[in-house]
Amino acid sequence: MAIYHLETKVISRGIGRTACGAAAYMSCSRIYNDYDGIQHDYTRKQGLVWEHIFLPPMAPAEWQEREMLWNAVEKAETSKDSRLAREFIVALPVELGRDEWQMLLTKFIQEQFVSDGMCADVCIHDTDGHNPHAHIMLTVRPLTMDGKWQYKTEKEYLCMKNGVECGFTAAEFKTAQNDGWEKQYPYKAGKKKVYMVPSAAEAQGYVRADKHPKSTRYGRQNPITARWNSENQLVLWRAAWADTVNAFLERSGREERIDHRSHAERGLDEQPTIHE
Repeated sequence: MAIYHLETKVISRGIGRTACGAAAYMSCSRIYNDYDGIQHDYTRKQGLVWEHIFLPPMAPAEWQEREMLWNAVEKAETSKDSRLAREFIVALPVELGRDEWQMLLTKFIQEQFVSDGMCADVCIHDTDGHNPHAHIMLTVRPLTMDGKWQYKTEKEYLCMKNGVECGFTAAEFKTAQNDGWEKQYPYKAGKKKVYMVPSAAEAQGYVRADKHPKSTRYGRQNPITARWNSENQLVLWRAAWADTVNAFLERSGREERIDHRSHAERGLDEQPTIHE
């Protein structure tokens, strides 16, 4: 019978995964990763029922080809521990047919992810008819309206004015500088190194220790990325999957329903099962 299962993972180089490798695995295909020169070949893997790539309007058309999409993602990320993609694994209701699974996933992906600017790669797996499920890979870096990758985090400089410290991005600082804000740099004050604005340091005859201005440790996160990564957004996605599945079950005349809430949230005393 229909069960609720939605598992989410982050595909990151930090844990030894690549977007190209994950995409090749779920699509039972062969993908060459330009970033590390490794070819991932899963053409012998069985169980692929359906696959499709969904793109928002601003994404380049050539990204309809899986290898080009995920190599574009790999190229945009230069860090050895970069987060490359987000993966959802969802259980599909056995009460519905394959055509309905495709329509169900299309509706869910278009409404929840593509409409918000993500590229989505989806594959349905069903090896024995008892565990139909889908893998959904999503891009984690927002796109500009002309199809270029946006930043995930932007450097934020800690500036001073009249004894008050405030953070500005490079673009914001151009305006703030006209209002009297100054970046802080490290200066040699005897044997110590202190951060000061240039006007104050010059008045005391201090020599700059290096050229790097004071900044926040992690920078300022893109507000779109911050929302996608939030726990509240995950709760909304989990609820949306349950609502979409239940709407399709109802439309098919089925009585079965799924619920994204935990047994405790639903007031149930029974022990939850373990998904296998």
